[in-house]
Amino acid sequence: MENDNEQRWELRLYVAGQTPKSVLALTNITRYCQENLEGRYSIEVIDLLKTPQLAEGDQIVAIPTLIRKVPVPIRKIIGDLSDEEKVLVGLNIRPLPPKK
Repeated sequence: MENDNEQRWELRLYVAGQTPKSVLALTNITRYCQENLEGRYSIEVIDLLKTPQLAEGDQIVAIPTLIRKVPVPIRKIIGDLSDEEKVLVGLNIRPLPPKK
């Protein structure tokens, strides 16, 4: 039986080639996962230049886009993922900071 600390995270990063924003997004999400989800995550990178038909299934309208498939509900974050706090809160890896 898995507890919350053993929750697996399945992420999918949509990119279009090796653009600077795409490379930065992958670098950022990989670092955040290593620091916060060590051993409990997978990142699938989908290059829409090679497989454009995959964009429709997840309703991709901009790239790079990160999708959290598991745990549900699905969440999406668009951009180079450089705002660590926004990404971690957006993926529900870290709770919202208390309001001051």
